[in-house]
Formats: sequence, structure tokens, C-alpha cells
Amino acid sequence: MQYRNFGKSGVKVSDIGYGAWGIGKSMWIGANDVESLRSLTAARDAGVNFFDTALAYGDGHSEQLIARAFGRSPDVIIASKVPPKDSVWDVKAGDPLQKTFPKKYVLSCLDLTLKHLCRDRIDIYQFHTWHDDWALDPEWQETVREMKASGKVRLAGISIQNHQPANVLKALDTGLIDSVQVIYNIFDQSPEDELFPYCEQHGIGVIVRVPFDEGALTGKLTPETRFPDGDFRHHYFRGNRRQDVWDAVQAIVRDTGITLDQLPELALRFCLSAAAVSTVIPGMRNVHHVAANVAASDAGPLSPDVLLKLCAHRWVRNFWH
Repeated sequence: MQYRNFGKSGVKVSDIGYGAWGIGKSMWIGANDVESLRSLTAARDAGVNFFDTALAYGDGHSEQLIARAFGRSPDVIIASKVPPKDSVWDVKAGDPLQKTFPKKYVLSCLDLTLKHLCRDRIDIYQFHTWHDDWALDPEWQETVREMKASGKVRLAGISIQNHQPANVLKALDTGLIDSVQVIYNIFDQSPEDELFPYCEQHGIGVIVRVPFDEGALTGKLTPETRFPDGDFRHHYFRGNRRQDVWDAVQAIVRDTGITLDQLPELALRFCLSAAAVSTVIPGMRNVHHVAANVAASDAGPLSPDVLLKLCAHRWVRNFWH
């Protein structure tokens, strides 16, 4: 396992982290607590020290599983998130902060997360959606300062709204935010345009989520794949998207000369090839996922030639229609 600086915080994190959405049993069908606990332990045993969860993942179930697996062990770094109060994840310009992250609500959620984790302090506490209209709001700035001053939060972060990587730059300009979490993968390369250069220049930690594009880049999604009702992928891959993904994946295979079985490692190594990235957090609900994901760390970044080929597979999609 390889480790990287988490921005300028002084924290060292495994470059492959553990994304704990899937073990929360919310919107992902098929999670099993016994297997989830095995995967958490296997990840730590393999050198993973970064675990990303959220209060919204099963109403704290994911957080509680992490506590069961690790207790108060100081050798794991835990990041969690405060959900929007109004449960609106796709925030629009002009939406008031007070509907989403009023100070009293944020601080109460922080206390609940700490209770679930059985800890007095969390390493990274993130806003679980964001709009940059809020960056200069005095209440938000006061909330961040109070979280840190209380000793309950070591670092403050923002989990950026889906596919909007530049919708955080004003918040970063305040100097209050230590990390960002963003979607980045072979298909969605947009963080490279503005966000990554900013983070490198200013020492902001970068957590990459959705490295497999919700399963599209695992090589296992076919035009015939079906997801059960209640699984969010049923909507994500609606209409002709499964066929579109299959065609796009086949083009990657042709251009790089890999097999479908090698695609997940290629996808992770693509993310690790960006110097701005601190850690990548694939989901790994079983020990087999852990072993496969951890292997990408030791394989390291991709060669410039392969990266150049993958640049051509940037895929600009409209996720809202």
C-alpha cells in the first residue's frame, strides 16, 4: 500500500481508501453486515487507513459498522459528512444555506456522528452537498470555525455536488476548507480543468469518489444488466445508458489493449495518476473487492502513453435528463 500527503494537513493517507456508502444498506441492495465487517478488517490489514462514511449512509449504519470494526483505534483516519437538512442533494443557485446547513443542525449532526463512531473527534467532517453561493455566508463560516475550535473536527471538507467540480472554488478561497471530495474517473475527467490545479497550488486534500462510474468501469455492466427496484443504479443506468456504457467500455479495451477483467485496476490507476489526488475511495463490500482494489495501489500510476489514450475517452454526458 502506498501513502500520500492529505493536502498540507500533515496527515498521511493510503492512496486507496474505503468508500463506505455500500455497507450502509441505503440505496445499494445486497449488503451484509457480517461480510461488511470482514471487508473493513481486511482493508485495514492490507494497509488501508482511510475510511469515508456519512450520516446519510443508512441513517448512521455505515458509521456504526466502522465503530464496530475499529473501536477507537488511532491508526484509522475517518471522514464523515453532514447531510442536507431538507434532503435536497442537487442544490440550485439561490437556495438559502439555512434550508440545507443551518449552524445548529450541522453541529447536532456532528454530535450524532461522533456518537455512532464512539469517538470524541473526527478527522475530516464534510458538507455532503454544496453550492458556492454559500461561501461568503457568515453563518457557514462561523459553523466551520466553531467545528474546529470545539476540538471535535480536525479538518473540514466539502463533498462537491455530482459532476460540478468547479462549484467549490469560492469556498476554497476562504481558507476554511482543508479537503474536497469529487467524482473523477476515466469518463468524467472534468476535475482536471480547474479543481485539481487549484488544490495542488493551495494544498487542499482531494478525495476521489465514483472511480468506477457506479460500476460502468468494472467491465461487468452489459446491455442486459438489470438492477432491483430501490437500487439507485436502476435509475442511473436507465434508458439506453447500459448500451452506451458497453460501447464506451469496448472502445477503451480496444485502445489500451487490456481485457475486461483488467478494467477495474486501470480505472483506479487512472485516478491515482493525478498528482492532486490524495486518496481514491472505491466501494468494497467484500474481501475480494478489497484485494482487487488494494492491488492497484502497488501497481502505481499509469504510463504517459496510456494516460494519453484515456484522455480521448472523456465522456461528457447529461445526467439530468
